[in-house]
Amino acid sequence: MTVVETDRIDTDRIAMADESSELTLDMLFGALEKMPVPEGVKVEIVEGNIFMSPQRRVHWEIIRRIVRALEDKFGMDVVVMSDVRIDFPGHLNGFCPDVAKLADDASQGADGRWDPEDVEFIAEVISKGTAVNDYGAKKTTYATAGIPVYLIADPYTGRCRVYTDPKDDEYATELTVLFGTAIDLSTTPLGLILETDKFPRG
Repeated sequence: MTVVETDRIDTDRIAMADESSELTLDMLFGALEKMPVPEGVKVEIVEGNIFMSPQRRVHWEIIRRIVRALEDKFGMDVVVMSDVRIDFPGHLNGFCPDVAKLADDASQGADGRWDPEDVEFIAEVISKGTAVNDYGAKKTTYATAGIPVYLIADPYTGRCRVYTDPKDDEYATELTVLFGTAIDLSTTPLGLILETDKFPRG
């Protein structure tokens, strides 16, 4: 995992694209697109810091199973995505959730991006270098944005944590289950039971 502080980016050059010198997410992502970021590396901006982490096989297997469960429940036309930029509330929060399910009537804005108000579910699969974000800044931001269900799958501990009932900047309800235990999300907007018995560890 690599962390790039935004003050190390050539802000003079990207500021020329805008009359103000204040950095924006568009400026930062634009600069990142010009950098030699290898294939298979997830890049996102959390509270103004750029995080790059390679996707591991275990990581992808869990993501794939979650997406498959959503497709089984809602059909192949479900609005679900992985590693797609969504701009969230707060200072320079351009997250790329491992899994994001949006409402059926969600549509992209004029800028081509999705509105966090349309997000019904987010799942993040822990990487060692970015776990602090998933349990900290991102959890707070997702609660602030009113994301109804936030799931963290941790292949290192073999546990899932599910957060529901967002209130202000925190979740009122938290559930922890071991891999192998079905997660009952039937009372949430997902309305499903998520099986975790095939989630790999390590």
